[in-house]
Amino acid sequence: DVQLTESGGGSVQAGGSLRLSCTISGFPLDDTSMGWYRLAPGNPGNECELIAQISSGGSTHYVDSVKDRFTIARDNAKNMVYLQMNSLKPEDTAMYFCAAGPPGVIPLRPDKYNFWGQGTQVTVSS
Repeated sequence: DVQLTESGGGSVQAGGSLRLSCTISGFPLDDTSMGWYRLAPGNPGNECELIAQISSGGSTHYVDSVKDRFTIARDNAKNMVYLQMNSLKPEDTAMYFCAAGPPGVIPLRPDKYNFWGQGTQVTVSS
C-alpha cells in the first residue's frame, strides 16, 4: 500500500526553525514529484496551499510566502522528503501535508498530487 507519513511538527516561537520529514512507502521515490501543502486553521473556507515542490530531478519551486525561508529536499535512497522551515512566522501556523505526484516539470498543478499523508501540525507563536 502507498503510505506517506509526516513527522517533525510542533510548537515554536516566531523566528525559530522546524524540519518536517515525510516517509514514503509502497512505491519508489525516483520518478515522483513531491510537494508540501499546508492548511491554515480557523477559516473553514481555507484551501490547502501547495507551498513547495521538488521534481524527480531535484528542481524546486516555492510560493512567494515561503521562498528564502523554507527548503524542500529529497533523499531517494531513504524514500524521504524534507521541509526545512526557518524564520518561522505566526502565519506559518498550519497543518502540513506531504504529497506525491507524477514526474514532470514543476510547478505541477496542485490537483496533480494524488497521494497524501495525514499531516503534522506546526504552531508558531509570536
